[in-house]
This record gives sequence, structure tokens and C-alpha cells, in this order.
Amino acid sequence: MATLDRILDRLPLPGFLKPAVTGAHYGVIGDFDTPEDLLRAIRTARTAGYTKLEAYTPFPIHGIDEALGEGRSPLGKIVIVCGLTGLTLAVLLQWWTGAVDYPLVIAGKPLFAFEPSVPIMFELSVLLSAFGAVLGMLALNKLPQYYHPAFNFTKWAGATNDRFLLAIEATDPKFDAAEAVAFLDAAGSRHSELVEA
Repeated sequence: MATLDRILDRLPLPGFLKPAVTGAHYGVIGDFDTPEDLLRAIRTARTAGYTKLEAYTPFPIHGIDEALGEGRSPLGKIVIVCGLTGLTLAVLLQWWTGAVDYPLVIAGKPLFAFEPSVPIMFELSVLLSAFGAVLGMLALNKLPQYYHPAFNFTKWAGATNDRFLLAIEATDPKFDAAEAVAFLDAAGSRHSELVEA
């Protein structure tokens, strides 16, 4: 396993193609019945000092990001920058073609007029914002990711149906496999298991 880890570290792969975790264990995953049980377990784990947590749910749960200690997504900033880039490119394109590269006066209009440029500015801003949103989301979520160690959890199929999973990752400074299993069991997990990487 150590040889494979060294080979993967040396490969010039983008982050989303590298395995999420290298080493012997991914962490401990616990299986909860309801979203409320999961949120309670997350808050208990954060209070106990665990910092490397991940939740897997079949649908979005209000408040789970705050419970996990996640900050705001940078996706909004990416979309704004892409939209402003599109706006700037549209203005420069129309100014260059109408006033510099091929100046043509028609019916006394100015070489560059703002009013007829608005639709093009709007369209290019929306186009680049949409590209920024989709590509930014894929990059931030490290997608496509064809394999994740959490898939090795024996009850993984429930994560897409009716189960709520909480993982305490092995990279957590406080991680101890036996203690993490006991902690998740005490927090209300129906099935806690050490998951291989």
C-alpha cells in the first residue's frame, strides 16, 4: 500500500483524480436513522473535539454545513468574477470592432454607443457566469470522482435512500479507531464501522 501511495503522490494528476485519502483507513462511519439524529451526532462530535467530519445524506439538510463547521462556498465569488469578465470582454469587443478596427459612421451614430451594446454585454456576462458556476462547482466538489473510500462502508447503499451517515476521518488529529466507533455508537449510530481506504 505504501508503494501505491508514493506512486500516486508523484503522478501529476489534478486533485479531483487523486484518491481522497491514502493510507490504511479512511475513518469510521456511523449510520443514523433521522436527520435530527445526524445533526445531534455532528454537534456532539464537534464538541468532543473532532474536526475532520463528513456527512452523507440522501437529501440536503438545513443547518448541516454550520454543524460541520463549513464556511461559505467560494462559488459565488467565482461566478461574480466570471460575470464581470464577460461584461468587460463584451464592452472591449464592441468598442474594438466599432471604433478601432472597422470604424463606420452610419446615420451619424457614434463609433461606440452604449445602448445597442447592452444585449451583448448581458449575454456574455450570463454565458461566462454559467460556465464559472458549472466548472467551479465541479472543481470545488472534486468531481468527477469515480471512487471514494466511503463506498467501502457495508451500509453505503442507504446513503442514497433513507440513511444518514457520519464519517470521522482518519486524518483527524484526535482519531483513534476504537474510540471513534465507541463514540458513534454512544451518539446513536445503529451501525458503526472502521472503513478501509
